[in-house]
Amino acid sequence: MIHRVIGYRARQEFAAAMRFDEKEHPQIPPAGTAPPPRLLYLHVPFCERLCPYCSFNRVVFEEDLCRRYFDALRKEIRLYRELGYTFGGIYVGGGTPTVLIEELAETLAVARDCFPIREISVETNPNHLTEKNLLRLRDSHVNRLSVGVQSFDDGLLKRMDRYEKYGSGETIARRLKELRGVFDTLNADMIFNFPSQDLDMLKRDLDILTDIEAEQVTFYPLMISDMTRRKVVDALGNVSGGNEKRFYREIVRRLVPAYRFSSAWCFSRKGTMIDEYIVDYDEYAGLGSGSIGYLNGICYANTFHIPAYIDQVNRGRLPLMATRTFSLRDRVRYDFLMRLFGGSLNLKGLEEKYPGRLYRVLWLDLALFSLIGAIRYTGEDYRLTDQGRYAWVIMMREFFTAVNNFRDFCRGGLGGGNTPV
Repeated sequence: MIHRVIGYRARQEFAAAMRFDEKEHPQIPPAGTAPPPRLLYLHVPFCERLCPYCSFNRVVFEEDLCRRYFDALRKEIRLYRELGYTFGGIYVGGGTPTVLIEELAETLAVARDCFPIREISVETNPNHLTEKNLLRLRDSHVNRLSVGVQSFDDGLLKRMDRYEKYGSGETIARRLKELRGVFDTLNADMIFNFPSQDLDMLKRDLDILTDIEAEQVTFYPLMISDMTRRKVVDALGNVSGGNEKRFYREIVRRLVPAYRFSSAWCFSRKGTMIDEYIVDYDEYAGLGSGSIGYLNGICYANTFHIPAYIDQVNRGRLPLMATRTFSLRDRVRYDFLMRLFGGSLNLKGLEEKYPGRLYRVLWLDLALFSLIGAIRYTGEDYRLTDQGRYAWVIMMREFFTAVNNFRDFCRGGLGGGNTPV
C-alpha cells in the first residue's frame, strides 16, 4: 500500500515539474565562476530499427542525415565552449551512438580538445560490438561501454524486434563475455517487468549475468510513456506493475553482495562510472536533438526536429525550444531525489549549497521517509535502507516516465515544426 502511495504522489509531483515554458528566445544560464561538477551529455538519435518501448528522441538511420547531424553536434560542443562552460565527463546516449563509428570518434575528439574530459561513457547495441568499433572506441579514450541487452530471453527479444538485428540471447551473452577487460567498465543494460516476463525468465537472465561477470549491471524497471503504451501492449502484452517489487527483490538477492549498489538499480563490481550521470554530476548540459539538460537551476530542451536542429546550430545558435526555471523548492527536492538514488544524502554538502533553507524544504520528506524505514540517519548523512531502495526505484521510474511524457509532448509539436523525421 505504501508503495502505491509513493508512486501516486511521485507521479503527480513529477508531472507538474516537467511542465516547460515555451519561450520565443529561451536562454542557457551563465556558466558561473565556480561551477559544480558538470557532465556533457551527447544525444545521437539514429537507430537501424526502433524498439517499441523506447521514448527517447530517435529516428530510423539515414546516413547522409546522420553525418550532417554529427557535424552539427560538433559545432554545438564548440558553442558551449564559447559560452564559458567546462565539463569533466561525457555520456553519449541514443538512439545508437555507434551507428557511424568514425563520426562518433571525431565528435569525442572535438569534445576532448574543448574540455578537460576525465571519463567517457558510450552506449551501444550488441550488433555493433565489432573489432573495428571496439578499437575506435578504445582509441577515443572510452572508459565505459554500456551494451543494451534488455533480456537474454529469445522470446522477449523476438517480441521486441531485437532478435534478428542483435542475435540470440546466447550469442549476445558470448560476445559480452569476450569483452571482459577490454574497457575499464563493461555495463549490461537490462530491463525487468516486461508484460510477458515471468520470474523464471528473470532468473535465467540473472544466471547468465552471473556467468558473464560484467563489471556493472543496470536493471531498469520498464518505463513507458503514454504515447508508447499502445506499442508496448501490441508487442509485449498488457502493462502491469504487479510483479515489479518481486522481480526487484530477486535481482537484489542474486546480485548482492557480489555487486554493490551504485544506485538503486545499478550494480557494480568496482567503484567506477555509475550508469546514471544525473547521480554522479550535479549538473549536465544536454546536446543534440531532443536532449534535455539541467544547468544553474534551469532545465531545458533542445528541438526534437532534426533538420531544425542542424539548421539552428549551423546558424551559430543553440537549438533550444523550451526551458523551465526550477524554484528553490524544486532544486532542493531534485537534489534530494537524485542523491539518495545514489545511496546517500550528505547533509553538510547540501547545507552549504542551500544555507538556512535545506530543512525548511525537506523536513517533512525526511520525517516521513524515516518513519516508514526508507532512510536512516547516520549522524552525518541519510542513507537508503534495503526497504528504501525499492521506494526510490518507484520514484525514479515515475521521474523518467514524466520526462518521457514530456518528450512525447515535444514530438506533438511544441514550438512548431518539431515532429520527428
